[in-house]
Amino acid sequence: MGDEHQSAIQKKLTDLRREGEERDAEHIARQSGYEYVDLRKTPISIEAIELISEEKARKANIVAIQLKVKDLAVAVHDPISALVGEVTKELEAKGYTIKLFISSLSGLTQAWNLYKFVSAGVKGITGKVDIEKQRLEELSAELTTIEAVHDEIVHADLLKITTTVLFEIVLAGALANRASDIHFEAGEKQARIRFRIDGSLHDIFTDLPLKNYGTLISRIKLLSGLKINVRGEAQDGRFTIGLTTKEIEMRVSIIPSEFGETIVMRILDPDSIAIGLEELGLREDDLSIAAKALARPNGLILNTGPTGSGKTTTLYAFLRHVNKSDIKIITVEDPVEYHLPGIAQTQVDPDAGYTFASGLRSILRQDPDVILVGEIRDLETADIAMQASLTGHLVFSTLHTNDALGAVPRLIDLGVKVATIGPALSLIIAQRLVRRLCKECKKPTQVSEELKSNIEKFLKSLPPRVNREKYEHIEMYDAKGCSLCNNTGYKGRIGIMEFFEAGPELEEVILRQVSETALRELAEKQEMVTMQQDGILKTIAGVTTLEEVQEITGPLHW
Repeated sequence: MGDEHQSAIQKKLTDLRREGEERDAEHIARQSGYEYVDLRKTPISIEAIELISEEKARKANIVAIQLKVKDLAVAVHDPISALVGEVTKELEAKGYTIKLFISSLSGLTQAWNLYKFVSAGVKGITGKVDIEKQRLEELSAELTTIEAVHDEIVHADLLKITTTVLFEIVLAGALANRASDIHFEAGEKQARIRFRIDGSLHDIFTDLPLKNYGTLISRIKLLSGLKINVRGEAQDGRFTIGLTTKEIEMRVSIIPSEFGETIVMRILDPDSIAIGLEELGLREDDLSIAAKALARPNGLILNTGPTGSGKTTTLYAFLRHVNKSDIKIITVEDPVEYHLPGIAQTQVDPDAGYTFASGLRSILRQDPDVILVGEIRDLETADIAMQASLTGHLVFSTLHTNDALGAVPRLIDLGVKVATIGPALSLIIAQRLVRRLCKECKKPTQVSEELKSNIEKFLKSLPPRVNREKYEHIEMYDAKGCSLCNNTGYKGRIGIMEFFEAGPELEEVILRQVSETALRELAEKQEMVTMQQDGILKTIAGVTTLEEVQEITGPLHW
C-alpha cells in the first residue's frame, strides 16, 4: 500500500512538473510571437516526421509534425537557434513552406519516440498490404481452421517474430476461415485476438504479450493512416490487402479501453457480396415479388433489420439486377464498403456537410434512374427519398426496425406525412441471417411424432403462394461439427426474409388507422410469409436448424 501511495505521489509531481514546463513553453511562444503546440495532444504525421533525420532533430531540438502538400508544420524549442535555422533552410530549399511552433523539450522528446516507425514509413506506407501469392497460398493452405491459426502463433517465437509475420498469420488465417471481422482486445496482462465467423466470435489467441500487441497496433495504425501518438480517442481508417486476383478492403475502428486500445478490423471481401437475386436464398414466390418491384421504374424499396443482418448484400444484389447500360445509378453510403462496377458511389462526409439528406439532394440533380441511400435516419432524408420515389425514381434504402410491418410506424415517428407513405412505398423487406449447416458433416435427425405433427400443421397454415410440394418430404439435420467448419456444425450464412408489399390497400390502412393489428391483417390478406416461417421452411429443406431459427427469431409459433 505504501509503495502504491508513493508511486501516486511521484506521478502527481511528474504531472505537475510537466504542466509547468508546458506553461513555460506557452509563455515563450507568446513573447516570441510564435504559436504554441502541446505535442502530448497533437497528431504527428509519419510522412512529416521523416523529412528531418532523427539525428538532426535531436541535435537542433526540432521535429516536423504535419505536412499538407508543401506546407510543413515544425515544432521547435528555440526558434532563433542557429541549428534550427540550418534545418529550416534545407527544408525551404526543397520547396517546403515552413510554419514554426514552440514546444516544450519534453514534448519534443515524446515526439522523437515516433522515429522508430519511420523505417516503415520510408518504405512507403501507402495503405496497401501486398502479401506474396506464394506466401498467402502456403499460409491459407495451413490455416484453414481456428486451431491451425492458434497453433501457428503458438509455435512462432513471440520474442523474435516480427510484427509483419504475426500480422500476416492473422490476416491469412482470417481470410482462410472466412472471418468477417478481426478483434484485437487489450487485457491487463495480455491481449487476445478473436475472429468473427458466421456471426459468432472465436478465440484465436488469448496470451499475446502486450509488447507484441503494442507494435501490432502501431502497424495497423500506420497502414490505416491513423494517428500513432494519439491513444485516448476513437479513430477510424482503412487499408487494402492486395491479393493475386482481387483486393480486399479492411475497415479499421480503434477505441480506447481500460487496459489500452481495442481494434476491430472489418474484412470487406468483394466475393462475399458478388451474388445475384437467385443466390440470396429466396423462395420462388418471394423472388417473384422482388422481381416485380425491381421491374417498376419508380418506387421506394426499404430493407429493414439490425446491423449485420445482410441488408447491404441484398440491396447490392438488387443494384446488380437493375444495372444496365441505359440507366444511371448513384449511391450515397456511410461508408462505401464495396465498390460496384458501373455505379457512381458517393460517401457521406459530415465535416464537409455531405450528409445522407444533402447527398441525396445533390444526387437528384445528376438525373439518376436508380438511387441507393445507405440509411434513412431522419425526416429530411425520408422526405427526399419519398419525393424521389414519387417523381419517377427507383429508390433503395434501409431502416432500423424489427420487422417489415414496423417500417410504417417508424416512418411516421420520423415525421413523414401519412399521405405520402402509401404512394411512395413499393416494397418493405425484413431480414436476418442464420447459419447454414455444414454440408460435409450435417447428419440426418429423427423427427419425433410431435415435431412431425407441428410441421404438417405449419405447412397447412402457409399461404397458397408457397409451393408445399418442395417440403412434403421432411428431412431435417443436426449440426455435428468437423474440421472444415471449425467443429461448429455450420459453415456460411443465409438470409431469412419477409416481404410486405405496398399498394392502394396499404394507403387505405395508413390513412384510416395505423395500428399493428390493421397492418397485421393486411399482411395476412396479402399472404405474407414471416421471417420465422421462412426459417422453418429452410430447416425442413435441410439448410439450417430449428435451434438456429429460434435463436434469431424467438420462440417458434407453429
